[in-house]
Formats: sequence, C-alpha cells, structure tokens
Amino acid sequence: MTTTHRGSCLCGETAFEVHGPLRNSIACHCTQCRKQTGHYLSATSAAKSDFQLLRGEHVRWYRASNTAQRAFCSKCGSTLFWQADAHPERISIATGLFDGPTGLVTEGHIFCADKGDYYVIPDEGYQRAGWE
Repeated sequence: MTTTHRGSCLCGETAFEVHGPLRNSIACHCTQCRKQTGHYLSATSAAKSDFQLLRGEHVRWYRASNTAQRAFCSKCGSTLFWQADAHPERISIATGLFDGPTGLVTEGHIFCADKGDYYVIPDEGYQRAGWE
C-alpha cells in the first residue's frame, strides 16, 4: 500500500503530492538555509518518481550554488524545495509544507558549525559540523 502525502505553500498556489516513502526530516543550519528561511530548514526528501507537482505556476528555482538549486513560491514567498545536482533522482521538501501528520521525526542536524548564535540545537538525533 502506497502512502500519499499532500502539501502546499502558504497561499496554496503551489501544491504537490508524494506517492511513496519520505525520509525522516533533517535540520540544516547552513548559512544559505538560514538566509532563505529566516532560521534553519527542516526538510525531508522523496524519490523524484514519487513526487507530483499539482499546481506549480508560481514555483521559481534559484541557483543557490554550483551544486544545488532552491525553489520558492513567487506569490507568497514560501520556501519549497531543494535539489542537489549530484542526486537528480531525489527532491528535498520543506517538512512544514505537508498537510496533516507525516509520521516523521527529526533524525539529525547538519552544518551545525554554521548555526546562528541566537539558538541552541535541540538534543534530537545526530549533530554534524558539515554535510557528513
């Protein structure tokens, strides 16, 4: 039985479904995530083949580095997706976009060495200085 997870941006103009498993959430504390969201980013990921964009007229992709791009809704500004060039078969999705319970937990934190000085990283899961 395939589980379907639905989500959308704040204004609802971007909507999507994932027909398959989601990876547990990972909190990224890198400077780019903090600048894009105003805090750290909690994101899950799914196989691109399980991901379906239902409404996407306002999705805008931004080339944030030479290794990845980030998506946001041009109507409401919501952070949406992250796509690594090295892994085109997967898409990262901001965990807060999902409607209803996801059953996910935060499995760890990455780029902890870049975290802001105004918060403490919760004691949940692993903590890595960088990507690995």
